[in-house]
Amino acid sequence: MRPNRIRELFAAKTCATMGWIALNSTYSAELMGHAGFDTVVVDLQHGPLYLDAAVPLLQALSSTPAMPMARCSDNNFFEINKLLDAGAYGIICPLIDTPEDAARFVSACRYPPQGTRSFGPTRGILYGGADYAEHANDTILALGMIETAQGMANLKAICETPGLDGVFIGPADLSFALGVKPPPRWTESPLTEALDRIRDAAHAAGKMAGIFCGSTQMAIDMKKRGFDIVMNGMDALMLRATAEQNVKAVRTA
Repeated sequence: MRPNRIRELFAAKTCATMGWIALNSTYSAELMGHAGFDTVVVDLQHGPLYLDAAVPLLQALSSTPAMPMARCSDNNFFEINKLLDAGAYGIICPLIDTPEDAARFVSACRYPPQGTRSFGPTRGILYGGADYAEHANDTILALGMIETAQGMANLKAICETPGLDGVFIGPADLSFALGVKPPPRWTESPLTEALDRIRDAAHAAGKMAGIFCGSTQMAIDMKKRGFDIVMNGMDALMLRATAEQNVKAVRTA
């Protein structure tokens, strides 16, 4: 089976770079996949993308060096199974608040006896290889998002959930949970302490710690602070930022 790039980097203690897709464009997905990211995530939780749009985007990513992943809209067995069958090599699941949430998520990502995933990897076997069924449980990545007060309260138990590969921080929602409004002020209290606490809990359990970064500087800082995965580029945000810079440059020339 094709190896999981993020697992390889984690084993080598090397930070992985992650791109993010919000635009419903297979060409945009190809551009992101060829940009140098280790993995690119198709986002079904926020933005205009739904399951039917996600499949062509995963197909487009499969032709690039970047490993295809997806963020599901909810801890939903049906949707998680569909995304994995479509060729996603990892799933990020939002709003993992309890160890029970984490266990249910993991179960949807693993074939029996480790889980309850139903067998039918229509595209998964094309991307992963003919021995997909034999190695999928040890290859597919399952990352649960910590972004609420309840998730913070149950952090240790969540990180220790068998089969969960790591946690992924949504710093904007986590800011709300900590009583401060986004955008995330990652260098200030109380968010900075919370980020360190999540990273340390994940590492204590031998798991990955990833984070969504809204700027290049935040991604650099998070890499230096020991995070294993940093999301450092969303297609829609980069398009908007570059367009605004170009317009401003011409108007002020």
